Amino acid sequence: MLAAPTPPNEAERIAALYALLILDTPREERFDKIVEFAASEFDVPIALISLLDSDRQWFKSCVGLDACETGRDISFCGHAIMRAEIMEVRDAAQDPRFADNPLVTGPPHIRFYAGAPLLLPNGYALGTICLIDTKPRQLDDVEMAILSTLRGLVMQELQSQQEASHA
Repeated sequence: MLAAPTPPNEAERIAALYALLILDTPREERFDKIVEFAASEFDVPIALISLLDSDRQWFKSCVGLDACETGRDISFCGHAIMRAEIMEVRDAAQDPRFADNPLVTGPPHIRFYAGAPLLLPNGYALGTICLIDTKPRQLDDVEMAILSTLRGLVMQELQSQQEASHA
């Protein structure tokens, strides 16, 4: 397993995440609706809005998992925030970064992952909205566009909350 890397702008990225005042807050219907739609639209058992702080990924909203966080070192989202584009892992069991990851070899038995980084205008990636399946698959162009649109909705909600708290 390849542990999730750290972005070169990690200190600034973490500061921007903390400035949102969203970590460890209760679930909110506006985010739950987005992940519920994603799980239904893509027919996946797990959909998440995951935010990455220094040592964990915390789930602001999730469908299909009882956990509210996992270690950042084993997270797929930790890899996904290293680039602006959607990261798709078609079969985690065949991907050298993830084949022996405990989230692949044990529950929830991830085989497919698609994560759209949640990017602030300054380029800092806060986390992802992601889709997870227990069987290999691949998104087509339309599905990639839908996931990108959902990312935009999550960012609208995150930024509107920040604007409201600074008003």
